[in-house]
Parts: sequence; C-alpha cells; structure tokens
Amino acid sequence: MSNKKVPFKVDIAGIIEIMGSSLYSRSDTPIRELIQNAHDAIARRKNQDLLYQGRIDIVQDAELGTITFSDDGIGLTPDEAENYLGTLGIGITGLLKGRATEELRASVSGSGDQLIGQFGVGLFSAFMLADQLVVESKKADHHEGVRWSAGAGTDIDLSTTDRQTPGTSVTLHLKKECLALSQDAALLENAIKRYAEFLPVPIFLNEGTARVNLINVAWFQATPDTESIENDIASYFGETPLDVIPVRTASPVAIEGVIYISPQRTPGFSDGAIVSATIRRMVISRRIQDLLPPWASFVRGILELPECAPTASREDLVRDDQFQLVRFTLNKLLYEHLEKLGQDFPRRLEAIINWHRFTIAGAALSEEPLRELLRSSYRFNTTDGELTYNEILQRSVADPIVESEHDFVIWYNADRRQERYLSELYAGVQNAICVHAVRSFEESLLAAMVGDSEEEVVDLRTASPSSPNFGESILNIQDVEEAAQPWQEFLNATDAKVMLASFRSTQPVMAFLNERYELAKTFEELKKEADIPSGFRRLIDAHFEQSAAEKNEVILNRTHSVVKAALTKGPQSPLANVVRLLVITALNSAGATISNQAHQCQSDDLDWIAELLRGRD
Repeated sequence: MSNKKVPFKVDIAGIIEIMGSSLYSRSDTPIRELIQNAHDAIARRKNQDLLYQGRIDIVQDAELGTITFSDDGIGLTPDEAENYLGTLGIGITGLLKGRATEELRASVSGSGDQLIGQFGVGLFSAFMLADQLVVESKKADHHEGVRWSAGAGTDIDLSTTDRQTPGTSVTLHLKKECLALSQDAALLENAIKRYAEFLPVPIFLNEGTARVNLINVAWFQATPDTESIENDIASYFGETPLDVIPVRTASPVAIEGVIYISPQRTPGFSDGAIVSATIRRMVISRRIQDLLPPWASFVRGILELPECAPTASREDLVRDDQFQLVRFTLNKLLYEHLEKLGQDFPRRLEAIINWHRFTIAGAALSEEPLRELLRSSYRFNTTDGELTYNEILQRSVADPIVESEHDFVIWYNADRRQERYLSELYAGVQNAICVHAVRSFEESLLAAMVGDSEEEVVDLRTASPSSPNFGESILNIQDVEEAAQPWQEFLNATDAKVMLASFRSTQPVMAFLNERYELAKTFEELKKEADIPSGFRRLIDAHFEQSAAEKNEVILNRTHSVVKAALTKGPQSPLANVVRLLVITALNSAGATISNQAHQCQSDDLDWIAELLRGRD
C-alpha cells in the first residue's frame, strides 16, 4: 500500500453512547450543558452592552414531546453555526479561552473570562435525550438568522430563518424514554436547581413570572451577614450549622463562599470531607472531595472556584496545581478560624469538639496542628473531672525529689474496669491525678501530645506499681519487693505477679490490671475454643511478640494485721487461704478475668474457712 493521508472520522452515535455510559453520570446532564451554553451567550453580549441584563427561558411542550432552551444572548451568524455547532470539541467558548489555533481564535471576538463552557461537547450531549435537535439563532449585529437541524449520526440541515430578535433557541425532540421531561415541570425544575441555582442569570420555566433559580444567597455577597448565611445554609443544605466560616480570598487563589461545621456526626475516621463547588456560579458538583483536610469530615460548604478547571464531564475538578492551592488555602483558613475561636470563644470551640469528639480525636493522631488545637479544648476524663491536656500538665508537675530527668509526669489508665477503683485510690492523693484514657484512641492521643512537647520534658506512665515512682509518689508505699517464691507458687492460681510493700494499714491488698495481659488471655482462649483465620492469628501473635504483655499485679500490705501474720507463718498456714481469698477478691473488684483454677481455689478456701468456723462452734 502506498503512503497516503486520511482525515479522522468521528462516529457521532458512538460519541453519544460514550457520553451516556462513561462521560456523564446523570441523564439530566444535557440540561446543565444547554443552560451553560445559554449563559455564555448572554455573558458575551454583556461584554458588548453594559446595560443589557439577559435571561434564559425553558419551555416544555407535552404534545410535541419537546423542550426548548432560549436565551437573548449574542446569537450566531450562519457561518458560526456551520463552523462550530457541528464540530465536536471546538466550541466558541473554548476558542475565547485560548484553545485551538491562533487562526481559529481570531475568527471570533470577545473575552472568555466570564464564560463557563470549554470543551465543545455540550450541544452533542443533548442527543442523550433527543432524537433531533433544532437550533435557531440570530446575531445582534447580523441581518440574517440561521436554522440548524440534525439527528444523531445524520447530516446537518442549514437554512435561513425569519427570527428578528438576537439570541438562540435550542429545541430537543425527545426520545420516547425521555418524554417525561416535556411533561413533568417538577422534574425539569429540580434539574435546573441542581445545576443553576446560583447562576447570575434568571431562568424562567414555561413562561412563568417567577425565576426558578435562587441567584442571590448570603455567602456569595461581598459583605455577608452571619445570621443570613446560617439561614441560607439551613434552607439549602437542610441543617442548622454549629459554626459558619465565610470564605473570601483573592490571593493566592480566588475563593468565595462558605464552609460550616455540620451537626451530622460521621461514623469512623475515614469519611472524606465534601463541599459543593461552582464555577461562574454553575454547580460543578455537590460532592467535591479532597479540598478540605481529611480530618474535617464534618465540614460542609459551597465554594465558587473560578480559577479551578472542571473535568471533561464537568462533574468534578481537575486535581492540578490550582486545585492544590485551593486545598492549601482552605486548610489554612480552617485552622486559623478554629484557633481564633479557641482564643475568643473557647467554650464554643469545646462544644464543637465535644460534638464531633471521636472523629476529631481520632484524626488528631496523625495531625500535629490538630493536636495543638486540642491541647486546650479536648477534655479527657480524669480522677479530678474532665480536664484539657494543658490543665492536666499543670496538675502533673514532677516531684523533684524522686524525678531528676522530667519536668512533668502524667499518669494514665487505659482500662475502663479500673476507672472507679483508681478514682477512689487517687481521692486520697495530694497534687496528683490520673487520666482515664479508656477510649481506644485516647491513649495514643495522649502519647502523641506528650511527644509534641518541646519546651518541657514530659513522661507518660501507666498507673501501675511497675511504673517508676508510682509507689512512692502516688500510693505512698515503701519497700516494694517481689514476694518470695513460695508465696508466688501458692498464689499461682491468681495468675498475677505478687509483690510486698508497706502502705495504709486499713487496706490489706491492692490489685492493678494490665490491659494487654487481659487481652492476651482473651485471645489465648479464642485460639483454644474458636477457629480463628490464620491471618488474624498471625496478626495477634505478631502484636504480642513485639511487646510482651506483663501480668496483672497485686501488692500485699505487710503492715496489715492479717497479711503480716500470714507472712510470718508462711503459705502453709490457714491464714494463707485468707490472703488468697483477699487477692482474688481484689482482682475481681478491679475487673480482672478470674480463671477457672482461681475460682476453684476461692471455693475451696471458703469451704475450708466454713469448716473451721463450724469447728469453733
């Protein structure tokens, strides 16, 4: 075969099929595209006539099965209709925005600054709904009107028309399955509102006297009033905001609109924040993701983003440099607003954080700026009530006599079963508190906040006798040591590490749980009794291999009369059984899981004591 050049061929029916199945996600998209084309025609005429206002009329005809979109915009000459209406990918708007060659751009006049369209496919999308399109148009400064008519995949018919007024009308002869659009006014009105609610051109349906689109809302005004914004948010989004953040920036990128704190609680920490976005006030999407930080899943809003580029489907934004700049700017504005709220109205910020407590605290694990914000606004439950991290720090000054390396020591408990027990224990302790970080993420959040500390040296320790200086500083106990081996063996059924110390004589035994140890025991029982998937089993084993679970701990009070006597007589004496009962009772009160062997020992000890008492009688 000899070399030759052939032109590209376009299968119009195939293009329409692609639009309907792949490019556009909604069947009413052509309504948006035709309104957009009408808007751009009006905008071009406004550039030439500053007194001109413009309007869009949409008329349904149920008998003929048609919808007609009319505007009084700049209109088309016969040459423009021939050159551009039937050319896929080259629209006049796209040319004015700088697409295609210099020669083609020179063939049209005007500016593309206020135009929405870009890709030259809007008119073709109408074939998703219609078997035939008829366009009638007349340019304001041209003597002759033009009629353009085509069916999907057919030749185009061009003829003159006696239209006298400038503007354009596009009539869709609907497919059978789309006839409802010519019959149901509410169906068409909802589509108009979905896409063109804020378009600065009034839209009228079926020759009605009231415009369909809202146009004016408080958040797009130059000096928005907060109360008006709240009312408009309640009307448009159907919810009353907890807080509103008006947005109006010109540099480094143009943004205007509003974001607000939604009262809707989102499950988990993974739901992305979403906003509605408009370009030239035409709604691009009500679910734009990635503009707001991932942690702000409870933030909603609507933003005009004139410098962002829409995707070809005009249902999302291109993730380009401008998008990233908007993202950076919004992130900065959101943090600045919350920080100012914390300074001026701290209780209001606390209320917001408390409302979205789990989402915010969970997200703060990976967001240091968010943790900085939470230091003075997120309240942990403690043995002295709810306190912020900064307040906890003030109450956790290290004892200089026993702490030479740390400025502060924060004691915490991660086991809900010990919450009441430790609260009672700390009630008698002066100048010390314990943080009940019992929610799954709070222990990590507390540790992350401690890790953020730069000016002070802070140590985070569990409220356990194994922790350095816990006995001396908190329990006021002395001479802590492990119990002798015979006692460890005698109390082996309790599955706890047994220690001796001297402390308040009224309390014979204190028990402290190790959450990881209790968790390890639960998993061991599961492995024995249940068929655990091998992957889950390996995950469990790896978790405990990295950090072995220490046993629960009990401390025998060597100054208590019963314990003292039992220690003197040894584990073979009858008093040893009483001590074992006291140990099991203390563990049980602290919330430990008591083994079957320990339960049996408890039963045997009670029987033995009962027999002894009966013998006395």
